[in-house]
Amino acid sequence: MLSKKNYFKITITVFLSLFLHELQSETIKTVNNTEIDSLVLDIYIESRVQQPSNQITAEQRLIFLNELSDIYLLSTQENAKKLNNNPQIQAQIELQNRMLLAQSVANEYYNSINLSEEEILIEYNNAIKNAPTKEYKAKHILLEAQGEAISIIEKLEQGEKFEELAKSHSIGPSASDGGSLGNWFSPNQMVKPFSDAVASLNDGAYSKNPVQTEFGWHVILREESRNANPPTIDSVRNEIQQKIMQDKFQNYLNKIRKNSE
Repeated sequence: MLSKKNYFKITITVFLSLFLHELQSETIKTVNNTEIDSLVLDIYIESRVQQPSNQITAEQRLIFLNELSDIYLLSTQENAKKLNNNPQIQAQIELQNRMLLAQSVANEYYNSINLSEEEILIEYNNAIKNAPTKEYKAKHILLEAQGEAISIIEKLEQGEKFEELAKSHSIGPSASDGGSLGNWFSPNQMVKPFSDAVASLNDGAYSKNPVQTEFGWHVILREESRNANPPTIDSVRNEIQQKIMQDKFQNYLNKIRKNSE
């Protein structure tokens, strides 16, 4: 029900979690006179299993250490030193470093945000105020061409059953269910041309003109409508908090952009 803009989406990855804790590191292995640090191994493990490194077994840790040793072995070969001077590889390393630092700065900013209950309530009230007031049940027949949709509408006007036409002609996944879209839906859950068409119909009426969306051409039957009940604040609290935090970060990003001009 709440729209969210992710202009600069921050994924709090296992890489960044390591910046939030004081971790002790030590040399655990040497490959070609190059030391492998335990912190590097922790980061490697977390990037592979997507969970904290202290949650794996000793056997798994040894497997990952052997994998990392191969990486060190390959990267310390004589030709690797030459490749390190390759402008394209240097550019890739620079980009990876910048991306990691940027994510770290963004993650630090997110962790510094303290949201008040008042902020959450204001955002919730704004969302409820702008939310759709109706919910619908509908069926549709999805077709590839406009002419096919016109033909279906003509068949409906001649008294043929919507459900039977959906089963025999629709190319959508709901065809076997007579075109039924199942549960109640809010207009913002559908692509706009479809939801606009549903909203314009009366209960029990079908669209007299084909409706085009990115999926094809639709003939739509609006079955029922009802007043939408807004969600409780607790049921959407996490969503609201994310929205506020993203807005705050976007403002921060706009500010530092302006300062850099």
